[in-house]
Amino acid sequence: MTDVSTHSNTIAGWREWVRLPQAEVEWIKAKLDTGARSSALHAFDVEEFERDGADWVRFGIHPWQNSDADATAIETPVHDRRVVRSSTGHTQERLVVLMDVVLLGREVTAEVTLTNRDEMGFRMLIGREALRTGFLVDAGRSFLGGRAPRAIRRRNRGRE
Repeated sequence: MTDVSTHSNTIAGWREWVRLPQAEVEWIKAKLDTGARSSALHAFDVEEFERDGADWVRFGIHPWQNSDADATAIETPVHDRRVVRSSTGHTQERLVVLMDVVLLGREVTAEVTLTNRDEMGFRMLIGREALRTGFLVDAGRSFLGGRAPRAIRRRNRGRE
């Protein structure tokens, strides 16, 4: 019988504000999706290059939906390349990077695919590989870790 106790698990809502420390992103709204294997991040100006014989990628992050405020760029090694099937059934080859994600005060290293999420409601999706490190998702709750400060959310709403 499987132990389903929550003594070592953190309860999270189906959407949460997370932090990406290596990208210096303090606030990005993420959907927690147990139906998705890997995590995904909205990335733009994706450029692959080689550094010391290894494959690297440089890309930009817009942490706010419908806004380019607080945009940042990051360079990191390419961890993998994968064919990913989207929720609409389309397949796409994506670069995969390892990123530290702070969710509900806990830092986890997640395999994150880079893609254009302009048409999606969330700039980031946290998949089950990252969540299985000790998170339980309560589908009826949201933002259990708190929200980005209202002044920051308001400042960035609707900017392009």
